[in-house]
Amino acid sequence: MYESVAYETNAESSAFKGGKVAQLPPAGTIKRGFVAYGYPNTTEGYEAAKAGLVSPLAPLSEKEMETAKGLYEIYCAICHGNAGDGQGHLSKQGKFLGVPNYKDRVINEGSIFHVETYGLNAMGSHANQLSTKERWMVAQYVMKLKNQ
Repeated sequence: MYESVAYETNAESSAFKGGKVAQLPPAGTIKRGFVAYGYPNTTEGYEAAKAGLVSPLAPLSEKEMETAKGLYEIYCAICHGNAGDGQGHLSKQGKFLGVPNYKDRVINEGSIFHVETYGLNAMGSHANQLSTKERWMVAQYVMKLKNQ
């Protein structure tokens, strides 16, 4: 079995462009197992996602909705509250101001997915914590909270 040479991240090497081991990936490439997301991290990208991005998932089964609820409680409820009313633990303590109540917002699954992917205002991206499928599941769960 062949084992490649392990280089230190910032080591110098004449074998690599610019003489550095750490290289950016080629433009337009994505990691294996990931799908490119075609909406930019801009206001226009948000509006476009809101207008045209549709979940590829079928409506969630009861079991999947429970999974989505669990993900929401881990990643979202601390700020947005278990009911999606913007009254999560950190919001109540005043750590973050202006956390929205979903019922007050004009949102859909596409806009929720976009915000989960890039973040918005004080909310950071959750793209590294949640897979694409999990973000869509959470988006469906948020819409369930909004419509209750």
